Amino acid sequence: MDIATLIGMIGAIGMIIGAMIVAGGLGPFIDIPSLLIVFGGTFFAAMSTGPMATFLGSFGAMAKAFMPKAPKKEALVERMVELSDLARKDGMMALEGQEVPDKFFEKGLQMLVDGADEARLVKQLTQEIRSMKDRHAERQGAIRAWVDIGPAMGMIGTLIGLVQMLGNMEDPKAIGPAMAVALLTTLYGAFIANVLFGPIVTKLEGYTAAEVVYREMALEGLRNIARGESGRSVQEKMVATLPPKIQQKMLAA
Repeated sequence: MDIATLIGMIGAIGMIIGAMIVAGGLGPFIDIPSLLIVFGGTFFAAMSTGPMATFLGSFGAMAKAFMPKAPKKEALVERMVELSDLARKDGMMALEGQEVPDKFFEKGLQMLVDGADEARLVKQLTQEIRSMKDRHAERQGAIRAWVDIGPAMGMIGTLIGLVQMLGNMEDPKAIGPAMAVALLTTLYGAFIANVLFGPIVTKLEGYTAAEVVYREMALEGLRNIARGESGRSVQEKMVATLPPKIQQKMLAA
C-alpha cells in the first residue's frame, strides 16, 4: 500500500468536505443534474477516447497507484553480482533455473542460457521495455481523459445552467436551480481533474519511469554477464544509477 497516495487523496477530499460542512452543510453542494452532466458525461466521453479494453483496464491501472509493486534496485544489483560470478566460474548453463526477482530478469537470463549473444539480448529486451512503456501510456491516457474532459463537462454544465437561468428570468424560483447547475458543474469538473484523477496519473507516470530505470539496470547487468565480466565490475556499473549514499554502502560491502 502506498501510504502517500492514500493519505493524500483522503486528506484532500476530507479538507474539501470539511470546508463544505463548515460553510453550511453538504446539502447545497449536491445537485443531481450537475452530477449527471459531469460524472456521467465524463465517464462516457472518456470511454469513447479508445478501445473498451483500454478503458476498462485503466481502472485496474488506477488501483496500482495505491498498491504498487515497487522494484527493489539494491536487490537486483546484489542478485546480478551473484549470477555474474556464477556464470564466469561455471558457464552460462549454470544460470539455468536460478531464482530471480521478476519475469523480465528471468526472460533475459533464460536467453543467455539458450545461447543468445549480447546484440540479440539487447534488441529483444529493449523491445520489451518499449512495449511496456506503450502499454502503460495507453492506460494512463485513458485516465488522463478524465482530467481533460472533466473540466470541459463542467463548462458545458455551466453553459446549460446559464441558458436555463437567462430563459427564466421572469420566474425567481427557476433562477436558483439553474444557478446551482451553472456553479456546481464547474466545481465537480475541477474536483475530478485536480483531486481524483490528476494525482493518480502523475503517480502512475512516476511508477512507469521507475520501472523503466529498473529494467534498464537489469538489461545492463545481463549485458555484462554476456560479456563475461566479473561481479565487481557489474556492481560498479549498475550502482551508478542509484543515489550516492546507497552507492557507497553497496560498494563498501
